[in-house]
Amino acid sequence: MISQDALWEHLNQSYHGEFILSGVSDRPRLEMILFAVVFFCYIVTLLGNTTIIVVSQLAPSLRTPMYFFLSNLSFLDLCYTTSIGPQFLVNFWREKKTITYAACGVQLYISLGLGSTECILLAVMAFDLYAAVCHPLRYTAIMKESVCFKMAAVSWVSGFSNSLIQTAMTLTLPFCGHNKVDHFFCEVPALLKLACVDTAVNEAELFFISVVFLVGPLGLIIGSYGNITAAVLKIRSAEGRRKAFNTCASHLTVVSLFYGSAIFSYLQPPSKYSRDQGKMTSLFYTLIVPMLNPLIYTLRNKEVHRALRKVMGRDSAA
Repeated sequence: MISQDALWEHLNQSYHGEFILSGVSDRPRLEMILFAVVFFCYIVTLLGNTTIIVVSQLAPSLRTPMYFFLSNLSFLDLCYTTSIGPQFLVNFWREKKTITYAACGVQLYISLGLGSTECILLAVMAFDLYAAVCHPLRYTAIMKESVCFKMAAVSWVSGFSNSLIQTAMTLTLPFCGHNKVDHFFCEVPALLKLACVDTAVNEAELFFISVVFLVGPLGLIIGSYGNITAAVLKIRSAEGRRKAFNTCASHLTVVSLFYGSAIFSYLQPPSKYSRDQGKMTSLFYTLIVPMLNPLIYTLRNKEVHRALRKVMGRDSAA
């Protein structure tokens, strides 16, 4: 009779404390193309999101709940991309595409925590828009500074609490020496495919949590926009309606990009993925979306443009 400790030792005897992130290593030309894409996205993400954070802090006109939450989103996107992007770039160049077990765990915890936080934060931003459009006279009373801090804190704490549970459940699975991850980075669906035991419970739990963190907030966002649309249609002036819809358009675009790709990745069993489906989808919501967020929010935002000119003018004068 084999003891439990001996069994686990046997299952993991060929495991040497590291994972191989295969990505698209069998297609060197595609690796070079992806290297250029990821490098470009990472630089634009750093510049764009840093600019939003700095301008929001320096411009008095942007010290409002909307830009407080937008600064949180920009900081989150900076961390999200940085938790994955540099390792992408290094692995695209080197022949040995490995990551230690500990580093994989840290990357999984941080990236999943940030992704979960963004799910909640985007719902909070939708509520802020709802309060601004539907209750303009009571907006400052509803969205007080203390309330904004608490809502942001709930987003961060709930996101990383979920990540702690998911990371622990995933990395305690036996891999039986299987350490070749068919992905660019450590992500739950890809790691579940390595397990040498039945992962039905993990997949069911992942699906349930994905519903809570994706479908739940998305439902709240849709409800908020239903009320916003009804309120906007009551505005008599065409200019007023246009301004209200433009205010919401940026957030709605970001929501569509992020939730669309995340739902596509997480609301289906990992066993149903095609070989490259999960890789390219996760590349989209971890690198492309964070790059696009500052562009979407600032491209047609005259308030940000004015604030940026004032900040740059102040710096030049100094």
